[in-house]
Amino acid sequence: MNVLKFGGTSVGSVQNMKIVKNIICDGERKIVVLSAMSGTTNDLIAISNTIKSSHQDKSYFLIEQLYTKYKNVIKDLLQNKNIVEEAEKFVLSVFEELHSLETQHDNPLLERIIVSKGEILSTHIFSYYLKECNVNSKLISALDFMRKDANDEPDNFYIEQNIKRILQENENIEIFITQGFISLDKNGTIDNLNRGGSDYTASIIGAAIDAENIQIWTDIDGFHNNDPRVVTNTKSIEQLSFDEAAELAYFGAKILHPMTILPAQRKNIPVWLKNTMQPNALGTIISNEYKINGIKAIAAKDNITAINIKSARMFLAHGFLKKVFDVFETYETSIDMITTSEVAVSLTIDDTKNLTEIENKIAQFSDITIEKNQSIICIVGHNIIQDPIAKEIFKVLTDFPIRMISYGGSKNNITLLVADEHKKEIMQTLNKYLFS
Repeated sequence: MNVLKFGGTSVGSVQNMKIVKNIICDGERKIVVLSAMSGTTNDLIAISNTIKSSHQDKSYFLIEQLYTKYKNVIKDLLQNKNIVEEAEKFVLSVFEELHSLETQHDNPLLERIIVSKGEILSTHIFSYYLKECNVNSKLISALDFMRKDANDEPDNFYIEQNIKRILQENENIEIFITQGFISLDKNGTIDNLNRGGSDYTASIIGAAIDAENIQIWTDIDGFHNNDPRVVTNTKSIEQLSFDEAAELAYFGAKILHPMTILPAQRKNIPVWLKNTMQPNALGTIISNEYKINGIKAIAAKDNITAINIKSARMFLAHGFLKKVFDVFETYETSIDMITTSEVAVSLTIDDTKNLTEIENKIAQFSDITIEKNQSIICIVGHNIIQDPIAKEIFKVLTDFPIRMISYGGSKNNITLLVADEHKKEIMQTLNKYLFS
């Protein structure tokens, strides 16, 4: 049994929904995980924000605008009168519920409830379409099996027990449709896996049922060797290891949510990245194999803040690093890169919501300077340092100011910190040198 996830663009139009139907109807039993239709999550967040701000006239308008969009989807997608009526009735109930939330400005669950409607809408509408096409399918709610534990992590035992129970109770069903992204929290109230979490949902389900493979379908044919939004003539990578893919996902490759790799890697389940618009394209397969040594790809992560911390003493005293790390732990802020010298530590973060508090705390025992508007460029491959061309990278970049360099924590990447203004030119220069 396989798990297939389709992203927002893959179900973002009537035409694309029909393509998805053709892909999944191949006679094999599977679970299909769907994201919200493209643009819907942003619309729902905007609705939530206007309600929180008590702008009821604006929230009413935004809800009605989105409702019109979904009425048009039903009109263009479905023809069977009875199924159309069923779909319209369900969609109306969703938007009536959104209107009922317009006065709940202080509801702590408001955004979670509202945002969850995106996946609920897409899966129901697509299931009505499969019903019209006489496909042997069943819609199952992610809220019946997806739950997080007290540590805000997937409750894998609960998930496995419940998804297997659902499958066993429906042995005659060929295709199961469910929502990505949404879940319950430890208390059984509605929650989610954060933005991009549909990939993560698919991987969690795949691991829970020991799937043959997990397929992530999107609008690009797999990982590319550079960012196609920045560099022209990039190429798809046929194969990556789990570790290489995790580095690329974490350091900016948008095609895959960074958390997706771990559940599949633990169960050694291959992950395929495929293009919904070009289903016959090979895409990228991710597995535990390292087929090729050397540099394979470049990724970049924007909106990075660099923090330089200099010890008040001449040399780093025992316990200094612990004090530094304790500050970031206290404010739940992850560190991306770190380098040290005898008297200073330089590190980077991408989450600055607690930056002022962090700065004030560290200033109590060290000198601290902050540089914003930085980018991380990550060069990824297996045993990357053994690639002869890797030794020449810094000669190519002689004319560019490099703020930090990191290698050694992993054999799979060399990481550079540069000013945002130089990122594009550096990526283009590296692309020409490494891949042309």
